[in-house]
Amino acid sequence: MAVRNIIKIDEDKCNGCGQCVVDCAEAAIRIVDGKAKLIKELYCDGLGACMGGCPTGALSIEQREADDFDEEATNRHVDETKKKESGEVCGCPVTGTVDFTEKKESDYGAADSGPELANWPIQLKLAAVNAPFLNNADLLLAADCAAFSTVNFQSRFIRGRKLLIACPKLDDAQYYHDKLTDIFRENSIRSITVVRMEVPCCGGLRHIVTQALEASGKDIHFNEVIIGIKGDILSKGKTPVIPRFQKV
Repeated sequence: MAVRNIIKIDEDKCNGCGQCVVDCAEAAIRIVDGKAKLIKELYCDGLGACMGGCPTGALSIEQREADDFDEEATNRHVDETKKKESGEVCGCPVTGTVDFTEKKESDYGAADSGPELANWPIQLKLAAVNAPFLNNADLLLAADCAAFSTVNFQSRFIRGRKLLIACPKLDDAQYYHDKLTDIFRENSIRSITVVRMEVPCCGGLRHIVTQALEASGKDIHFNEVIIGIKGDILSKGKTPVIPRFQKV
C-alpha cells in the first residue's frame, strides 16, 4: 500500500444519477443505496475519467494511502461484469421471453379495453439481449416510478411499443449501459422513447441510453418524455414524439 491518486466521493453531494458508473471504464464504481461507491481501491486507476460527467461535483481526486491499482484484476472484473447474462439473473420460470403482440381484443371482456403490454419480461435486467420481441421494435424504456405516476400510462406510452423498465438510481448503471449497447447493436431497433421522472437522479436514464446509442454506433430515433412528480407531462424532448400506434 502506497500514497497515490484515487477517487474520492462526497456522498452528501451525490444524487445517485449513475453517470460516474457509466464513465468509469474499470467498473470501479457502483450505485449502492442511492449513492456512488468505490467497490475496491485496486480497481481505481486514479485518472479521474469518472469526474467529468458528474452533475453535482461529488467526485474529486485525492492523494492517500490506498491499495495499488491492479490492471489484471481490474480486467477480470470488467470481463465478469460484461459477461452477466440477463437470462441467468435468477431461476424464476416467468423470466422466459414472451411476445403478446398477437393478442386480440376479443381476449378481454367487453367492458375491459385490455392491457397494452406486448412483451415479457419487462425488467431490463431480466430481458435477454437477443429477445425476439426486440427485433424491429419501437422500444419504450421507462423509469420504475413513471407508470405509477402517470394517468393512462399504458394507452399513452406502451401502446405499439415494447416495454423495458429500469431505475438508474438503485440499479447497476454500468451494467445497463453495456446491456443496452448490446441490445442496440444486435437488434434492428426502430426507435427508443425514454419516459422518466423529473427528479435529478432519474436523469441518469437518459445518460445511459444516449451513451449506449453512441457506443453501439447505431442511428436510432430517440425521444425523451419527462414526468413531473404529480404525474403531469413536463417535457417531450427536442426530438419529435413517436406517433401513437394503432392498437393490435
